[in-house]
Amino acid sequence: MDPRTTRLAEVLVHYSCGVKKGENLLVEGFGFEALDLIGEIVRIATRKGANVFYELRHDTLVRTLLQHANEDQIRAQAKHPLLQMKDMQCYIGIRAAANIAELADVPAQKQRWYTTHYRKPVHLEQRVRHTRWVGLRYPNNSMAQAARMPLQAFEDFYYSVCTMDYAAMSRAMNPLKRLMEKTDRVEIKGPGTDLSFSIKGLPAIKCDGKMNIPDGEIFTAPVRESMNGTVRFNAGSLLEGTVYGPIDLTFKKGKVVKAESGANTRKLNEVLDRDEGARYVGEFSFGINPHIHEPILDILFDEKIAGSFHMAVGNAYDECDNGNKSAIHWDLIQIQTPAFGGGEIRFDGKLIRKDGLFLPAALQGLNPEKLK
Repeated sequence: MDPRTTRLAEVLVHYSCGVKKGENLLVEGFGFEALDLIGEIVRIATRKGANVFYELRHDTLVRTLLQHANEDQIRAQAKHPLLQMKDMQCYIGIRAAANIAELADVPAQKQRWYTTHYRKPVHLEQRVRHTRWVGLRYPNNSMAQAARMPLQAFEDFYYSVCTMDYAAMSRAMNPLKRLMEKTDRVEIKGPGTDLSFSIKGLPAIKCDGKMNIPDGEIFTAPVRESMNGTVRFNAGSLLEGTVYGPIDLTFKKGKVVKAESGANTRKLNEVLDRDEGARYVGEFSFGINPHIHEPILDILFDEKIAGSFHMAVGNAYDECDNGNKSAIHWDLIQIQTPAFGGGEIRFDGKLIRKDGLFLPAALQGLNPEKLK
């Protein structure tokens, strides 16, 4: 057993979920390559006195189901997982997809049904709201290839990111949290971007290894109808087997009124038309993980890129609820480091971050050279 796997399992059980004796923990594996990590989680949590349950799923089987099932059959998929999730206090989800494009040819209507009837009730409404949960990926050849790295080099990168000192990161986030909670107007400028909105009265939430591994973001939400202007998300984004990017959105009174992504423009608009809330933004967040600098088409890594920000079209989180509800929550990323074109973010007219680096003295502890 790789000792790094054991260390990661300890982080997930003890720090991320804080599993306690007598609690129910569900470990859900997507793909079969993460059995070593799942086994270590089962061992550690069981020895701690928790009741551990595990499920193994695979995108190939999901694809087969969605291609052949009707809406009632897809709706039926949520019944038993929802009952199980209601009985859990903790949840760890581990994704080890062998092919990131496995669901690319599933019809849009089937994707919509699966999101509405399975993902929304089981995960967005039950798991996210009522368990202590953490989600992560498992290093495999698919991820290494997307990162354009040999597998061994990617594994070294992965474990350095996933087992960093998240408690120290959490302390460094406090000044930015306080500043965000005092801020009204946010202005963002950069290539293809001239955007403004309000975050007045909404809390800022630290993501410091409790819900995602790797972690490293602090998020809030825009006042729902305050967003105006244009934004270009320059990091590729993978959704349901399709890679989008760059994505250009135009907002008027909070709503996406124009959306373009090259050859995928039609599919992009189909996603945004799934329900009323899909064309509004439910999250605005800074990425601050000092070990992550390049996108690898994996949202758990890419949304944490140092010097980035991201917004999620769709559902707002309960911890920072701006009133927007949707069956989707899709994170879209703009990297503002010089290698990606730079950019500026202002709070109430004051320049807070330029070309990916925080400028106020109180926030400089979040810059990569200080946070590592």
